Amino acid sequence: MSFLQLIIAELKAILADKTIVITVFGGVLFYSILYPLPYLNQVPTEQQLVVVDHDHSSLSRQLIRHADANAKIQVIAKVGSIDKAKKWIESGRAHGLLVIPADFRRDLLLGRGVTLSYGGDASYFLIYSAVAEGLISTGLDAGKSMQRLGLLAQGSGAQAADQSLNVVKLNSIPAFNPSLGYTPYIVPGLFLLILHQTLLIGTSILGASQWKETGYWRQVSPLKLVCGRMVAFMGIYTLLTSYYVGYCYYWYDVSLQASFGTVALLLLPFLLATTAAGIAFSCLFTRRDLPTQVLLLISMPILFVSGFVWPTALIPESVVAVSQIFPAVPGIMAMLELNQMGASWQSIMPQWLQLWAMTAFYFALAYVGAKARLTAHLKADVHQSELTP
Repeated sequence: MSFLQLIIAELKAILADKTIVITVFGGVLFYSILYPLPYLNQVPTEQQLVVVDHDHSSLSRQLIRHADANAKIQVIAKVGSIDKAKKWIESGRAHGLLVIPADFRRDLLLGRGVTLSYGGDASYFLIYSAVAEGLISTGLDAGKSMQRLGLLAQGSGAQAADQSLNVVKLNSIPAFNPSLGYTPYIVPGLFLLILHQTLLIGTSILGASQWKETGYWRQVSPLKLVCGRMVAFMGIYTLLTSYYVGYCYYWYDVSLQASFGTVALLLLPFLLATTAAGIAFSCLFTRRDLPTQVLLLISMPILFVSGFVWPTALIPESVVAVSQIFPAVPGIMAMLELNQMGASWQSIMPQWLQLWAMTAFYFALAYVGAKARLTAHLKADVHQSELTP
């Protein structure tokens, strides 16, 4: 069997296996829609808020209007007590409450400090942080407004009063992810993780289902089999990766700061290392259902140690060190630095070299594993033929 015939046979075996087709093609296409869906709204805004106004003054009403004008929150009702406000939150009709104390206006005019109390359902920390951030901003603006009135009353000019209240001006410009949205933050890393997991599962299922059977894979050497399988899966995943990094990045408005050539140069060892790792991993099993179960178990740990949803500084160093055996970990970090943060190629060189080292290491393991599997079953066949009369 020539090398080209082997590649064609591999592609036919992949496309003839419904489980692999669903995992590889169905999984990649399905998750490209499912995973980004929760993040399409980018950031939580207009979170429902109820107000308990014990002051009923012109200033408290002005504060409520300012809170309602904040993009983070939406005042949906005013209630008479904190207990009633809690019922709104418990029933899910509101996510936060604001309590304006009695004598709010009088104390401010007298120059006394007042306390605005707010609370909310912290079960959804993004919603809670949006409510808290909106109310803090509203409270600070109200405080500045009263200080300005006080300065004007003391005879200061309007310009001087404004300058004294804004001694330090904050010009906040995000260096990365300028939209501050969750889609450009979470989707790029997530897509690489999906490619990594489906590729591992696809190669593992194919290998685990073949080792005990007779077929074309026994007609070639282990080295040729590993090379042919890698070429077949690389061809498929080149198309799927192009779909993710090309069409999906454009569709979900993910920022692209690296050139096509540098992204392709980075993803090449990532796909090679993952394919070789999947073939090596398949040599551990002879039941086609086991690789999927094992790989699904490690999906969530890989997600966290990849560093884009949780800081690796807060994860035990031993866990981070062990996670470096997965191509997804250096691949995701390098991709985010290069394509989303605009890092130079020199910055990601350590991860790139690590991926090439993984390619060599897992290729050697795949060769050794395939040779052991094919040799073992060849000996078993010979032994069986000797026992057969």
